[in-house]
Amino acid sequence: MNLLIMLAQVGTNLADSLATENPILTPVTPEKMNMLDMAIKGGWIMIVLAVLSVICFYILFERIYVIRKAGKEDPDFMDRIKDYMLSGEIKSALNYCERVNTPSARMIEKGINRLGRPVNDIQAAIENVGNMEVAKLEKGLTIMATISGGAPMIGFLGTVTGMVRAFYEMASAGNNIDITVLSGGIYEAMITTVGGLIVGIIAMFAYNYLVTLVNGVVNKMESKTMAFMDLLNEPARK
Repeated sequence: MNLLIMLAQVGTNLADSLATENPILTPVTPEKMNMLDMAIKGGWIMIVLAVLSVICFYILFERIYVIRKAGKEDPDFMDRIKDYMLSGEIKSALNYCERVNTPSARMIEKGINRLGRPVNDIQAAIENVGNMEVAKLEKGLTIMATISGGAPMIGFLGTVTGMVRAFYEMASAGNNIDITVLSGGIYEAMITTVGGLIVGIIAMFAYNYLVTLVNGVVNKMESKTMAFMDLLNEPARK
């Protein structure tokens, strides 16, 4: 009986010793990084990219509103202008153009104000107004195009500065190189590249979309101009 008690005691002591020497390791769940943490680790370059993204979105939504407003027109606009002019109600035609107040209407209004002059002079006056209206519609698109090309370059600049920082910290650490010493610079290098590409891609697609909207309005302006010039030449054909 004493032998069994001694064996049991030895087994208990051995188990305690093994537990002390080999503790049970609890798996550590890696910390998840959100977008804000990534942006912060990107350094000051991310602030520049954030400002560019705000400018990009402002131009996008502001231009969409302006261009779509310019493209909304009465489908019977030219029919009513034709009726006014054929009936000799020039003042009514001008008042109607002022009420509509779209790029096409302002072009036609300029043409009506030039009635009595040579057709070439009327057409030149309409084209001048058209060029100014197109310039108004394209306001801000140059900035958008610059952002689409410049944001990736700024991101690459962050990549270079991040790698320079990583190598500098590695050289300063000497023989005591630790991965945590290099992590800051590597984070900056990789995250700024991603940020620059994201802003550049968004700006590129936004720019092309706005150009498409502007072209749609320009096509409407050209069709109204051709219809008006045909209307001026109608009496000559009779």
